[in-house]
Amino acid sequence: MTDPIYAIPDIHGQDALLEAALDLVARDGGTEAQIIFLGDLVDRGPDSRAVIDRLMTGQAQGCPWTVLRGNHDQMLIDFLDTGVIHSPHIGSGLSWLNHRLGGVATLASYGLDVTENATQWQAARCAVPQAHRDWLAGLPLWQEVRDLLFVHAGIRPGVALTAQDPADLMWIRDGFLDHEGAHPWLVVHGHTALEMPTHFGNRIDLDGGAAYGRPLWPAVFEGRDAWLLTERGRIPL
Repeated sequence: MTDPIYAIPDIHGQDALLEAALDLVARDGGTEAQIIFLGDLVDRGPDSRAVIDRLMTGQAQGCPWTVLRGNHDQMLIDFLDTGVIHSPHIGSGLSWLNHRLGGVATLASYGLDVTENATQWQAARCAVPQAHRDWLAGLPLWQEVRDLLFVHAGIRPGVALTAQDPADLMWIRDGFLDHEGAHPWLVVHGHTALEMPTHFGNRIDLDGGAAYGRPLWPAVFEGRDAWLLTERGRIPL
């Protein structure tokens, strides 16, 4: 028996859902449970600032939490650093401030009313605490725990972990989601929203679409065995 590892997927500014997910983890594994957050803390939901505050505070208080960086977190960093609102990784050409991507909601949680045509870059740099920007920028892109690899989007199959492109770790879909062969680990990721977290054999996609009004599903792993946590207890994944 190995110590359980808990994972919480893409939060997307849904602080109330995060609070409920943390309560489920605490009921299953106690207040000192080891949790890995899969990134995409911000955008779309109304409370991105509160999500960051909650996770930063938990880590500062000594909670054994590992928070990974997702592509939406990176887009916030890029905007604060350079004012850029477009990413070459978004094939649709939509900007980060388009309502579908949710940057407007993130900046609103810091008290800003912005649009794609009035980005208020300098105002955003003042409104978002430097500590928030620096914390996000310092988040790791992956966490390896025994036979499990936790990452936001996925990996490039056949490439050593230390040689992975950071962009792939935060953005990849093609080449990873359609890969049917075994990886060196069971890869646990988010990024690609499904109707329900799903086990694909070589990977588990935990993103059940909390950004779109669906539940935020925490999971627990004992070795390679996985369960989702619910009000009624564990259900096998």
